Amino acid sequence: MAEKQEEKILVTGATGQIGTVLTEALRGQYGINNVLATDIKKPEQDNGRFEMLDILNTQRIREVVEDHQITTVFHLAAILSASGEWNPQKTWNVNMNGLMSILELGLETTVKKVFFPSTIAVFGKTTPRINTPQHTVMTPSTVYGISKSAGELWCNYYHQRFGLDVRSVRYPGIISYQSMPGGGTTDYAVDIFHHALQHGTYSCFLEGDTRLPMMYMDDAIRATLELMAAPAENVKVRTSYNLAAMSFTPAELAAAIQKHLPDFTISYAPDERQAIAASWTESIDDQPARDDWGWNPAFDLDAMTTEMLTQLRKKYTQ
Repeated sequence: MAEKQEEKILVTGATGQIGTVLTEALRGQYGINNVLATDIKKPEQDNGRFEMLDILNTQRIREVVEDHQITTVFHLAAILSASGEWNPQKTWNVNMNGLMSILELGLETTVKKVFFPSTIAVFGKTTPRINTPQHTVMTPSTVYGISKSAGELWCNYYHQRFGLDVRSVRYPGIISYQSMPGGGTTDYAVDIFHHALQHGTYSCFLEGDTRLPMMYMDDAIRATLELMAAPAENVKVRTSYNLAAMSFTPAELAAAIQKHLPDFTISYAPDERQAIAASWTESIDDQPARDDWGWNPAFDLDAMTTEMLTQLRKKYTQ
C-alpha cells in the first residue's frame, strides 16, 4: 500500500465520459491528493484536484508534470469518431500531437508509466468483422481511428525503442450513467436509456440491425486499472489489447429495455454515423487480454440494462 501512496497520477481529458469515472476510481485507489485531473473544461462537480490544461500546450504540460512529480499518466484527451469528422486536421493534431507530448515526457521527466486508450475504430472494412483477432488488418475509415491506429504504433515504438512502460486497450462502445458521451458513434447506447425514462420513445441514428461491441463502464474502468496494475512481464501486447464484453444491435438493446419498460418504443433515422458504424467490427476476440492479465467482464446485456435503468432512475428522482 505504501507504494500506491507514492504514485502521482495525471489524468488528461478528465471531464469526458471515461475520464469522469476513471478519475474517481483512481482517487479511491491512490488517494484524492495523488490524482490530478486536467481538461480544457472544468468538471461539473469539484471532487478533487483539478487544473485547466490544453493538451496541445506542450510547455504547460511539462510544467504540470514537473511541478507535481507525476509518475503515471492516463492520457484520455482526444476528439472522438463522429465529432472528429467535422474537423479532421484538428482531430489529428489533438489526438496525435497530444500523445507524442506525453510519450516524450515519459523519456524526460518523472513519468514512468502511460495509459493510452485505443478503440474499435482502428478496425475497418478489411478487418474480419466476427471475433476480430488481436493481430489483424486495420484500415480505419475515420480520422479518429487513423489517429488511434498510429498512436498504437507509436506506443509500441516507445516501449521497444526506449523501454517506456506504455499500456493500452481498445475500448468498444462504453455505456455509463455517470456522464453523457461526447461525440462517439456508439452514443446511442447511452442516449436510449435517458429517452426511455424521460420520453418513453427514442429515435436511433443507427439502423436497427447494426451490431457493435459494447461494454458497461464498470467493466471498462476495471479493465483499465487491472491492466495498469499487472506486472510488466505479463503485458505482452504493447500496441493495444482487444477488449470485449458484449455485442448487440439497437433493436436488441430496445428489447432488453422493454423487459423493464414494456411501453417503450424505438424508431430509426440513420445519419452519417451509420456509415462509420458499418465499417467497424461486430464482435471482438480478446483472448490475449484474458490470458495475459486475467481480463473477464462482469456485465452482459441484461445485467447492464438493469443497472443503467436503476441508476438513472435514482438520478431523475433526486
